[in-house]
Amino acid sequence: MKLIINGLGRLGLAIAQLAIAQDLEVVAAVDSEKKAARGFEIFEKLENCPQADIIIDSSHAKAVPQLLIDAEKLQIPLVICTTGLSQETLAQIQKTAENLPIFLSSNMSLGVNLISKLSATAAKALDGANFDIEIVETHHNQKLDAPSGTALLLAQSINASADGKYKFVYDRSQYMQKRCPDEIGISAIRGGSIVGEHTVIFAGPDEVIEITHKAASREIFARGALKAVRFMMDKKPGLYTMDDLLK
Repeated sequence: MKLIINGLGRLGLAIAQLAIAQDLEVVAAVDSEKKAARGFEIFEKLENCPQADIIIDSSHAKAVPQLLIDAEKLQIPLVICTTGLSQETLAQIQKTAENLPIFLSSNMSLGVNLISKLSATAAKALDGANFDIEIVETHHNQKLDAPSGTALLLAQSINASADGKYKFVYDRSQYMQKRCPDEIGISAIRGGSIVGEHTVIFAGPDEVIEITHKAASREIFARGALKAVRFMMDKKPGLYTMDDLLK
C-alpha cells in the first residue's frame, strides 16, 4: 500500500513514522517547506509525486480546497485529518466525494469518537433534567484553530441526539445575561505542549457529570489515520467517517 502524506507538520511526521513501522510504504510527502530527509521524497506539488494508492492529509484548512481539486484530477482517494475546515470547504468535500472516495474525521482517535457517542447518549438520557452542557478543550500553543474540530464534533454529536435544539456559544464576554438552557458552551485553552484534552460537562442541580479524553501523544491520531487508510482501500466514491469505520 503506497501512501502520500500531504503536510509534514507534527501529525504528518507522526503518521509517517508509524506507517513505516507498520510496513506501509510512504512514497512521498507534499510540503511547502524544506524538511530533513526521512526516507521519502518531499515535493511542493501533489502532481509531481510518484503514483500512490491513497493520500493522507494533515496540512491546514486553507490547503484543502486545492488538494481536493488535485486528488480528484489524479483519482487518488483521500483521508482528511485536517481540522478548522470552513462550510465552503466541507461543501466542496461533499461534492468531490461524488467522484472520489474520501474519509473525513475531525479527530482520528478511536477514544475521542467513543466519547462522542457516550456524550450523545448522556445528553439524551439527561434531557429534561435541567442539565447544562459545556465543552472545554485544551491544546498546545501552536494550534491555529479554536475551538478545535474535536470540540465541534462533540457538540454536533450531542446536538444531533437532541434534534438540533442547542445553539453553540463560544464567548460570553460580549453580553451580560444569564445562561440559556438551550446552549452548549464551548471554551478553548491554549498553552505549552498539551497534545489535546476534551471534557464534556453536564452540570445539573446538585450534581456534575464529566466525560474526559486526554491524548498523551499524537500517535493515537496517527494510528487512527492509518486504520482509516486500510478501511478505505477499494472503497467506491463517497464520503466516509469514523461511524463507518467503527461499525
